[in-house]
Amino acid sequence: MAFWGGKAAILGVNFAPAMLIETHAHLYDKSFEVDMSELMARGHEAGLSEIMMPNIDHTSIDAMLELELAWANPANGPVAKAMMGLHPCYVKKGFEQELYFIESWVQKRKWLAIGEIGTDLYWDKTTWDIQAEAFNIQCQWALNLGRPVVIHCRESVGQTIELVRPWADKGLNGVFHCWSGTGEQAQSVTQMGFYLGIGGTATYKNSSIADILKGLDTSFLVLETDSPYLTPVPHRGKRNEPAYIAIVAQKLADLLHMPLEDLESLTTTNARRLFAW
Repeated sequence: MAFWGGKAAILGVNFAPAMLIETHAHLYDKSFEVDMSELMARGHEAGLSEIMMPNIDHTSIDAMLELELAWANPANGPVAKAMMGLHPCYVKKGFEQELYFIESWVQKRKWLAIGEIGTDLYWDKTTWDIQAEAFNIQCQWALNLGRPVVIHCRESVGQTIELVRPWADKGLNGVFHCWSGTGEQAQSVTQMGFYLGIGGTATYKNSSIADILKGLDTSFLVLETDSPYLTPVPHRGKRNEPAYIAIVAQKLADLLHMPLEDLESLTTTNARRLFAW
């Protein structure tokens, strides 16, 4: 059933659907409960084959796993895949108990990645030490399991890069989701073998993504939306959703002076390499 007329309606041009990978969407957010089937249909028409879901804390696990089960058949729409981790904004005093609970889930099965983990100095600067501790513990899990990490680093890009360096030296890899650092920092990240998640902020007027991409190794770029947050232009101010990955892909293709089909193939290949299942 067609809802938007596919990618043509999203981008305003006539493209055949490709197999895009959405590497970061909070599908379990309550704002999606009212129209999940329609949302997934729009994602399919936009060319999505997979949607990757980062965990937040113990409260998001059940809903995330229900979605993974409900959307496991590629014949029905994009396949939803789950990660497991503790988001830095939920690292508070007494976090050890929460982390212990997350670890019990980590041991139960194979996960796409350990995430969403990292640091955040936007909301609370007083918890840096325990954020770093929780981050390092979860990086060790990922290294032990041979899985990548998905990193949140709001207002803390430089500090997080320094936290990652010793882990990269040990062979860990992953993605800095919702990239917001400088071009120099982007070079540091890719030189460590880590990827950059590019999302809706690339479409904003104040975005520095054009300068960041200059001379950057494009084999370390992946696409994301961070739905329901960070909605791209021209839908900014409204709920974000995975189908808008097509808008991000077009923006990135324009900035790289690359045919859209080539950009889609590139980022899909990159995502499959990073999250090798």
